[in-house]
Amino acid sequence: MSIFIGGAWPYANGSLHIGHLAALLPGDILARYYRLKGEEVLYVSGSDCNGTPIELRANQEGVTTGDIADRYHQEFKECFDKLGFSYDHYGRTDSDIHHREVQGIFLQLRENGYLYEKITEETFCLHCERFLPDRFVEGTCPNCGDKARGDQCDSCGRILDPAELIDRFCKLCGNFPILKETSHFYLALSAVEEELKAYLDRTKENWRENAVALTSRYITEGLHDRAATRDIGTGVDVPVEGYNGKKIYVWVEAVSGYLTGTIEWAEKNGKDWREFWNEKTVSYYVHGKDNIPFHSIIWPAILKGIKNDSLPDYIVSSEYVTLEKKKISTSNNWAVWLPDVLKDYHPDSLRYYFSLQYPDKRDGDFSWREFVYKHNSELLGGLGNFIQRTTKFYQKEFGEKVCLKAIAPEVAEELQAAYSETGELLEKGEVRKAAKRAFEMVRWSNKYFDAQQPWRVIKEDRHQARLILESCLFICINLSSLLSPFIPFTAKEIYKQFQLKETPTWEPFSHPVQIRLAGQLPLFSTIPGERIELERAKLG
Repeated sequence: MSIFIGGAWPYANGSLHIGHLAALLPGDILARYYRLKGEEVLYVSGSDCNGTPIELRANQEGVTTGDIADRYHQEFKECFDKLGFSYDHYGRTDSDIHHREVQGIFLQLRENGYLYEKITEETFCLHCERFLPDRFVEGTCPNCGDKARGDQCDSCGRILDPAELIDRFCKLCGNFPILKETSHFYLALSAVEEELKAYLDRTKENWRENAVALTSRYITEGLHDRAATRDIGTGVDVPVEGYNGKKIYVWVEAVSGYLTGTIEWAEKNGKDWREFWNEKTVSYYVHGKDNIPFHSIIWPAILKGIKNDSLPDYIVSSEYVTLEKKKISTSNNWAVWLPDVLKDYHPDSLRYYFSLQYPDKRDGDFSWREFVYKHNSELLGGLGNFIQRTTKFYQKEFGEKVCLKAIAPEVAEELQAAYSETGELLEKGEVRKAAKRAFEMVRWSNKYFDAQQPWRVIKEDRHQARLILESCLFICINLSSLLSPFIPFTAKEIYKQFQLKETPTWEPFSHPVQIRLAGQLPLFSTIPGERIELERAKLG
């Protein structure tokens, strides 16, 4: 079975924060799980280097859009590397291959009758003497009354047209933009409405509740055709005569990155990209709440339009993340920036926190107090302490070299259940529940150690004490596989410290297993409590 995992493409216009980590982490967890299971996996993402947000940033700094895209693309790659994101391909939407393939998709859509030309009135700023990209226009949402951008309202999730905004203004100069006629191509979403409804009914059991609710609402209200081209400065040129200077709209070309990224990966590695775009492939699309309609409606519509039936199977869409119970605000610096936090904290501490706090059904909150507590009490005090006391006790009583042959039946049974149940949850995209089930094994193991009391048993029956300790050692080495999708750096360290030779898979190790206890080092260090207020003081 082939597994395709698409992680949302962050805009290369500013640093990543913990909200991005929370939304994107499930992609890497799924990729690592399926690789351990022995499946063929392709995990694709990249930096969105086209579009209005980058133009805005470049405008503010007085540099080129290329300068901004290069800076943040490199920063994104460094952050994802430090976090252990195991992308098979991490590209960028300003690559030659992406531009070439997106133009090909555009022409296919046009040839198949899913694009048509239309003269419309678009927002034009007389002061700036230019048509305004949607994000260059802000105003009041006509649906909920909150502040909104010209492409979408973050408050109610409605996809907008700039002309719909009440009291709209140009973000560049603050003046009121007029409406001026221009010609554009439109994507005929209305033509695939019934097909998308049937698709939703067929696959919604695999989607997050927020994706089902929002997509159902759009379809019930009726899908409206949307402009597929725009008068903007950067992006993919429209490959049609008479459209010089116009670009393919970013919401069409950016989601196409999943396919173009696959093609780029295939060309670089001598592979056939179709291996991951056929009826046998299971696909997961991982993103935040604000990206739902682009993955559940726009991308399926494009795929339908180019006669490709590899529609998303699983929509893994997160809710939002708040910070200390308040909405993250990048403009007010009410955010925890990934480049900064990765300098001071173990990446697995962050991965652990957001695996268990993943906002799948409701907004998740990041609290510095909770973060420090979870690291110290659960990673250090639970996982690290279990391995330390097991290895030290065994080494003191029985030496360094160990051949794990006999394992207590209840231990073997619990491990098998942990692998099986965690895997079932992951395959459904239930990352938070899966993490909880996997780490239950750590709590169970500490309780088992305490209940068996090897320090007491050894005084009367050394053979039985040895069985207890070797069963605990068997748990230790299995944690290197069971926990690796969630905390890969720590899992690798456990594997290394026990000097294992076997190839990790998604099942308990086959015994006998040869291991060596050579003074296992602590996996984690304590985070001092005073860090909580120091970090809070940096906010806002």
